Amino acid sequence: MQRNVYYDSSLLSRPQRYAALQQKGATLWFTGLSGSGKSTVGRALEKELLRRRVHTYRLDGDNVRIGLNRDLGFSETDRAESVRRVGEMSTLFSEAGVITLVALVSPYRARRDEVRELHKKMNIPFYEVFVDVPVSVAADRDVKGLYKRAIKGEIKDFTGISSPYEEPLTPEIHLNASSQSLDDEVKVILDKLEADGLLTGVEEPPSGYPGVAVADGGNAVATFPTLFPDQPRASRPDNYDELPRVLLRDEDVHWLQVIGEGWAAPLRGFMREGVYLQSLHFSSVLYDTDNLTDGHLALHKPTNFSEYSNEFVSKGQRVNMPVPIVLPVNDATKSRIGEFKQVVLVSPSGEELALLNDPEVFDHRKEERITRTFGAMDDGHPYIAEILKSGDYLLGGEIELLTRVKYNDDLDQYRLTPTELRKRFEEMNADVVLAFQTRNPTHAGHAYLMNNARGQLIAQGYKNPVLWLSPLGGWTKEDDVPLDVRVRQHEAILRDGMLDKESTVLAIWPSPMIYAGPREVQWHAKSRKNAGASFFVVGRDPAGIKRSAGDKDDIYAGDHGRFVLHMAPGMEDFNILSFSKVYYDVQDHKMKPMDSSRKQDFLSISGSRMRKMAREGLQKCEGDKIPAGWEDKPTCVPQGFMVKSGWDIMIDYYQNINSPRWIPFATQFSKPVVDTSRSFSSEGTFGRTDYKLHFKNKKGEKISPWHDIPLHPADSKDNSSYNFIVEIPKGIAHKMEVNKEERYNPIMQDTTHNGTRGRDYLYGVPFFNYGLLPQTWEDPSVKDESGNGGDNDPLDVIEIGAKQLRMGSVNPVKILGSLELVDQGEVDHKILVLSLADEDADKINNVSDLQSVKPGVLDALVDWLKKYKIPEGKSENVFSQEKPTSAEAAIQIVAETHERWKKLKAGEISTKDEFWLN
Repeated sequence: MQRNVYYDSSLLSRPQRYAALQQKGATLWFTGLSGSGKSTVGRALEKELLRRRVHTYRLDGDNVRIGLNRDLGFSETDRAESVRRVGEMSTLFSEAGVITLVALVSPYRARRDEVRELHKKMNIPFYEVFVDVPVSVAADRDVKGLYKRAIKGEIKDFTGISSPYEEPLTPEIHLNASSQSLDDEVKVILDKLEADGLLTGVEEPPSGYPGVAVADGGNAVATFPTLFPDQPRASRPDNYDELPRVLLRDEDVHWLQVIGEGWAAPLRGFMREGVYLQSLHFSSVLYDTDNLTDGHLALHKPTNFSEYSNEFVSKGQRVNMPVPIVLPVNDATKSRIGEFKQVVLVSPSGEELALLNDPEVFDHRKEERITRTFGAMDDGHPYIAEILKSGDYLLGGEIELLTRVKYNDDLDQYRLTPTELRKRFEEMNADVVLAFQTRNPTHAGHAYLMNNARGQLIAQGYKNPVLWLSPLGGWTKEDDVPLDVRVRQHEAILRDGMLDKESTVLAIWPSPMIYAGPREVQWHAKSRKNAGASFFVVGRDPAGIKRSAGDKDDIYAGDHGRFVLHMAPGMEDFNILSFSKVYYDVQDHKMKPMDSSRKQDFLSISGSRMRKMAREGLQKCEGDKIPAGWEDKPTCVPQGFMVKSGWDIMIDYYQNINSPRWIPFATQFSKPVVDTSRSFSSEGTFGRTDYKLHFKNKKGEKISPWHDIPLHPADSKDNSSYNFIVEIPKGIAHKMEVNKEERYNPIMQDTTHNGTRGRDYLYGVPFFNYGLLPQTWEDPSVKDESGNGGDNDPLDVIEIGAKQLRMGSVNPVKILGSLELVDQGEVDHKILVLSLADEDADKINNVSDLQSVKPGVLDALVDWLKKYKIPEGKSENVFSQEKPTSAEAAIQIVAETHERWKKLKAGEISTKDEFWLN
């Protein structure tokens, strides 16, 4: 008979329903003899699921016979109909997103298989749960007395006595109810439901879930590799060359990498003001993790301070976002951005790394940021000091990486993105990932914590825990152990077996360190969760630091970080493993917690003591005994404290701590933009203090760019053009300069930190080419009207043409004018020039022409020269006059300094400096 009945589908898809409910529907069909414990297990499971706020309902065999199946008996036909009805009902419940528990004897295998097929047809998970007990055990449990009555013949068709029970052949879950405890039975089922992703609304949990964590953002970042691609290929807009350039400091590059690779998911850009305020005040952001609000809770929406509706608030979830991820900019950068809809983010080495879309510039309220983030005001705190020196505005907007962020420092092999790490964990068949952050070399105490933590996970039932040794790779304070030292030492302890390399992944975490205690440790955990970690080792005072002045006590209490983390918003499914301090046991030469019954056998090997031993080059103690008086004055390294190859690295570092060869944190080393039309030789790495670019003549002999290249081009008529030697190409922030003392005066990197680090311009992307006029010298003995002498350097030159000129190139230029800085009693002329090959060379002959043809450039240049030292913590530069001189006056300055150079070269002028004069 044809029936005019059609299935009425919901307007919401099943994944949308499950996302809204934060769980998936499924049927657990408990089958077994009467008295086997089906209802008992079902009730216990129902209680635990509800305690976890999982919507569940139990359809018990007796309950349905009171109502739905009250017209059915116990014949084979009636039993079949009972199973069919309950099967249909459980399918509807489960489709609605309910975990449906059915406790029904259902003795016939064929009938149960029919229910299974119905679920399969509806694409609904079905679990046959066989509660397995022998008839004798079921009869002994018979509180209702049914078995006794059935044996006496008082009950007909009683399963297991007068009616058959057909056991499942391949049940999804098999409970041995006669030997397992009720708690064990419930755990087996819960573990299965968790592993299959039924207790989450995330549509496709990762392989290894829940031991391998879901990234923050849930279904909204289900296309994680697309949102955060490992090999970005952002297309350049048609107006790319005209877009404003924004300079990134080293730590800004690190934050860019963090955002672009997905460590801060679901954040996809530097924070806009609304997101920033949430982070400051809630340590989290409200986010639509399941695409249920048509974008109303998207983090990339421009901030709107005229809209305060809370219509969608209840539909969002709090995602942990405890530290501001922001991009400071100055007033000059803000002005350049103007009405542009995109800007280009540029590294100090000149590499154009990303586009930032729909820029949102807002006030950088530094006091609010500092007090909310750090809970303290301490101007000597290393990251607070960076904030105070940074720009007065913040730039927000979503980013698109133009290229993968690489550093070319021989450590990129350890820089895996969250997507790559998840693939690695999957290849290792990880069923749980344990992250261990390290900002220090690894010794036996750390190894104890990691190995013990892995053992704990195995004891919890995990089969294949993977340890992620996760050294911090971003910006750190000056006295922290350099990144390359730490990574090489980690390599050594893995190579020599202090950790099991087969179950360990060494991968750098790219974030800067901000030393914000309880707030920052949440960030450490949240970002590791985005790469798959579900467990995190946390010690005492994580991310803590001492005050810079006064009593120099710890800013944060030692236990607060762990306490805050275990209940942080959005981190409910994340697990911490906490350990007390470990000591060296002189009896077995191992690090472990102290045994209070024999305190005399334990030594405390603090970080300061370790550093002292390394500085002194101490070697392993001989024999099994620690020398007398060791605690007062260590004379050797206790056996087992650190593998020898790792200890040798520590000795090398601490005995050469001021060497410029170390890499303090991730620093981009890009290939220099060098003139290819001339002959050069170079040594060292561009951007590091060892870099040297030597000029050569056509014979291949080294020459001095200061002394051997003439002031005027050979074909210059009436000496009206000049040779401009480029030290710093346009767009590059590394401060390069001709070294006056070094043999042949190569171009070298200017330095900071007592010569151990390269110096960068931090005020903004240089929008000009910078260099010198050869055969000139500003003589300190020549004083101006105010008594200021020359700055003892060749004349500095700023070329304001449209194109980038390569380092080392010698370019014919015309002089337009000059600006004059006064720095600590020294005159520092900046000669303004334009390349004769520039497209506007025929239009610009002086400063007036420059202002007419390139309006705003001169004002921007004056601002740049005045303020470029501010980000270094220095005061503004002072001009003797902010109005440029005429071209004629500038030419006269060049002529005078050329004459002074001649006398210097001839030895007619003595200097206190040991210049190399050839």
